[in-house]
Amino acid sequence: MASRWRALLLCALLLLPLRAGTQIQVPSDPRVPLGDLLELVIEPRQVIVFGAEGGSISADLELGEQVLWDGTQGAVAVVLTNRRVLAVAAISASWQAMRYQRSERPANSALLGDRVALIATAKRAFGFDGGSGNLVEYSLGPKEALLAARVGANVAVVVTDRSLLGLSPFVGGFFPTPFHVSEELEHISLTPNLATVTTNSRYLSFRSDSKIWTERRRTLESQS
Repeated sequence: MASRWRALLLCALLLLPLRAGTQIQVPSDPRVPLGDLLELVIEPRQVIVFGAEGGSISADLELGEQVLWDGTQGAVAVVLTNRRVLAVAAISASWQAMRYQRSERPANSALLGDRVALIATAKRAFGFDGGSGNLVEYSLGPKEALLAARVGANVAVVVTDRSLLGLSPFVGGFFPTPFHVSEELEHISLTPNLATVTTNSRYLSFRSDSKIWTERRRTLESQS
């Protein structure tokens, strides 16, 4: 009899409707690697993300809007359409969206980490902070060129010929530092919580728990 009641209770729980916007408890320790916490489903007029602990969040697609790329990793999910960038995090209550400008060509893909994402076009860099669920942007200036974009588990970096931008899910937003006119980009190295950019004259580092770029001048021996 007891086993029968347990079976009936399990069936009842499985039949309960999913609650929209259910938040997933994401480990706050940046040293903890994340498994995939989200699952994306693309419908003809809707995109839906399902959480590993239940719940779902949907976003309606506009008439004529087409999904060009979609992906998930860890606690973030991104959908790119011919009109917008859509992003959501495990903690989110709704999808975040940014529209492309009239002359802006849509991005072909996104770079995903466990808690961050980067999307780049010829005009802007979009960063998604999976810690707060915010989608941020950096507009390239006149004749400013995007040189590189890289993503680690909890940190991302964008390099243009004028600025270095660091993105973290723990401090929020893009944090820039100047890229000198005489500098040449040589290498970008990423660990889950640290981005190190090597130029012909400096080493620059951005940590996931900081808003500040640190730098160290290269010696003549290290440059040769």
